[in-house]
This record gives sequence, C-alpha cells and structure tokens, in this order.
Amino acid sequence: MPATSLDQVVSLCKRRGFIFPGSDIYGGLANSWDYGPLGTELKNAIRDWWWSRFVHKRQDMVGLDAAILMNPKVWEASGHVANFTDAMIDCKKCRARFRADHLIEQNDQSQQVEGKTPAELTAIIQQLNIACPTCGNRGQFTEARKFNLLFRTQLGVVENSKENQDVYLRGEIAQAMFVNFKNVLNTTRKRLPFGIASVGKVFRNEITPGNFTFRTLEFDLMEFEYFIRGENWETTFEYWLAEQKAWLKDIGFDETHLRVREHSADELSHYSKRTVDIEYNTPFGWKEMFGLAYRTDFDLKNHMEQSGEDLQYTDPDDATQKFIPHVVEPTFGLSRLTLMTLLEAYTEEDMGEGDIRTVLKLHPRIAPVQVAILPLSKKEHLVAKAQEIYKMLSDQTDLRLDFDVTGSIGKRYRRQDEIGTPKCITVDFGTLGEDAAQGETDTVTIRDRDTLEQKRVSLGELVSSLK
Repeated sequence: MPATSLDQVVSLCKRRGFIFPGSDIYGGLANSWDYGPLGTELKNAIRDWWWSRFVHKRQDMVGLDAAILMNPKVWEASGHVANFTDAMIDCKKCRARFRADHLIEQNDQSQQVEGKTPAELTAIIQQLNIACPTCGNRGQFTEARKFNLLFRTQLGVVENSKENQDVYLRGEIAQAMFVNFKNVLNTTRKRLPFGIASVGKVFRNEITPGNFTFRTLEFDLMEFEYFIRGENWETTFEYWLAEQKAWLKDIGFDETHLRVREHSADELSHYSKRTVDIEYNTPFGWKEMFGLAYRTDFDLKNHMEQSGEDLQYTDPDDATQKFIPHVVEPTFGLSRLTLMTLLEAYTEEDMGEGDIRTVLKLHPRIAPVQVAILPLSKKEHLVAKAQEIYKMLSDQTDLRLDFDVTGSIGKRYRRQDEIGTPKCITVDFGTLGEDAAQGETDTVTIRDRDTLEQKRVSLGELVSSLK
C-alpha cells in the first residue's frame, strides 16, 4: 500500500539520504530542497529512462539542452509576461501572502476555483469568511490580484546601472524549443511529425509553495514539443496521452491511483485549445503529475511575427506546401514524478509480532542501489572476497552497487529494503569454502527485496543472473 502520510516519506528521505532541506546548517531556505546521494540517483535514473524511451528509441525525436536565461523578448512574445500569473491575496494584519485559489481549496474542496478571476476568488473568500492560516484573523484579506510567476533578474556588470537589462529565469522549457525550431529543422532534416525534447530546471515565483517537493520555486521538467499538421492534432493528442499512461504503468504505478482531469474552458492557458492533467492520489489530495496540451500554432506564429524570422515548415515533397506547424506538448514533471514515485513505492509490511518492515518497492530500473554486496561479517578475508565480487560486478555490469559491512546482516537487509534495493548478495564462509553448511565454495546468496526469497548462485553465473 502506498504512503498514507507525507510525513512517512519526508522522514525516510532525510534519514536515508534521498532529499535534504536546502541550506540546512544555516536554518534552511523556505521551500528549497537538495537531493542527497540516493535522491540524485533516483531522479537521474527516472530522467535517463524517460530519455531512452521517448528520445533514443524513437526516430521522430531529437534533444535540446538550452540556456536558462533567454532574451526577454522571448517571454513577451510567448505571452508569459502578460499572462503567466496566479491570483495573490494578503492578510492585512500579519501581511502573510497566499495564493487565493489554494486558500479556498484548503477550506472547502467542493468549491470550483479553476479559471476564476481574482474578483470571483475574492468573493468566495469573503463568502466563506476564511481565517488567515498564519494569524487566525477573519475578514482581513486584501482583494485578490494578479501576480506574475516569472523570476526577474538583471544582466549587467554595474550595480543599479540604467544599462543593465531585465531578464527572466525561464518559467518553462518549451520556449527554447520553439525559438530553436528553425535551427533544429535545418540541421536534422526531420519531417513532420517530429518532436524536440528537453530536460532542465524551471523557476516559478510561487506564492505559496509547499507539500515537500511538490510545489517549489525551482524544479525539473521533462517535456517535448511534438510538431504536426493541424488537422492531425486530435489523434496525436490521444496517442501521447496513452503513451504517458503506459510509461506510468511500466514504472509501477497502480492505475487506480491515477486519473485524467480535463481543463475547463475558463482554466485553459492562453496558448492552449485543450489540456488534460494526469493526476496522482497523494496523501494531500489529487495532484497534477503530468500535463498534456494542444498549443495549436500559437507559439511559432507569435515568435515568427515578433522576431521577423520565417518559422514555417516546407513539405520536402511539395515545396508549395508551406505552413506553421501545430504542437502537442506532453509535459512530465521530473521533480513531482520523483516524489510521487516515492509515495507509490513506500510500503509498510507487518512481519508479525509487532515487526514492521519498511520497504520501497521501486522498479529495479530506477532503484538508487540495484545490488548491495554484504559480507556476513567483518573478518578481513571475508571482506576482501566481497570486495572482489564488488569489483567483478562493477567491471562487468552497469549496475548501481553498494557495499555495506556496518551492523548485523539483518539490519543491513532492512536498510537496503528502506532504500529500495532489489537484490542483496551475501558473501559468507561457504563462499570461501570454510563452512559447507552455509553453502558451496564460490557461491553466494541472492536475497530478493519483494519476495524475501533467498537462493544460492555460483559466482560464474552471478553476472548473468543479475542482468
């Protein structure tokens, strides 16, 4: 059963080295998080699987790694400077700031807040007589107003100089793929339909971040812009929705923990004709994990008009067919997917007599440690043999390995269960030929994380059995 409380996963993440509070020794920085040794491996493994599945294994996809800072005209043309906003509200008493729709949802989940104007959100807050979560006062909120989510900074070498240029940290990674459309098309000679994929950091000046790493000021996205003929958008949209759901199933998500939510007309982004979210049933409610949007030809058309560059596509087989492609955009939140993978994998098993085993049932492909080598004791010659086996696996496979000699073998098994290690290899005195009761010479015990089954395997068969 997945985690029933966010606290369960937060505690495990800090205890085992998945995620730490940012700047922890200085008291932290609100809503900033650092991925520890295991969290880094998990996030990178998810990212690499995504890239392999959706880029390397497809002939119609290419990659792009773009700069975080872009010419501010990009964000003006894309509509983000004018439209990338949330409704903000302040408490007059304590001056705490909140996102108006989140404030309503936290008090009355039956309220429909998607697509509401600031004035409509203000009216709902007044009608519900919502208390300030910080100071408890009622009826002390300002009018809700629009708040732009782009992080603004300055490009220049002289402090407060008029020559400095205002620039933005990117609020999405899509725009770089649009402004590089012509470059990619000219250098790869791709034909429609084809996609440009990217992975990277995104920054949003969120009003009320929270729920651990679910909503933060900086996070990782994986997405691609899939360029098509406009008349094919509906079948392409359904195809990519099915592909997104199929990958979640492969990762190990229970389909009953997922749902697809259609955006209402009022809720649609300024560039979208249709958008759906794939939501996950977290301990803090149904929350967006993936998104899928039909962006029409909005972005390429606007960038073409604003830049003066010809961003049309010419059919290689018919030069008279020249047009602006339409775009379907599947978005995969890497940071959110990492959190929700941990929530889905977290399991507590009753082993009897009050013994509870905590285990992360992660897919072996994304487990931070895939194989742990555990010498039965700290005897020097036994540890040396275990190190030989570690080196053999390191040389002959690409498996992520761990070597652990601290504590009893039982405690080490449980430690590996907690971090999601699929297989543990125990090197004992039978391996050395010193104790036939433990096993035959040059054999080791492989323990399975999920079944707890243990089987004896010869060293000669070890690599092939693990692969």
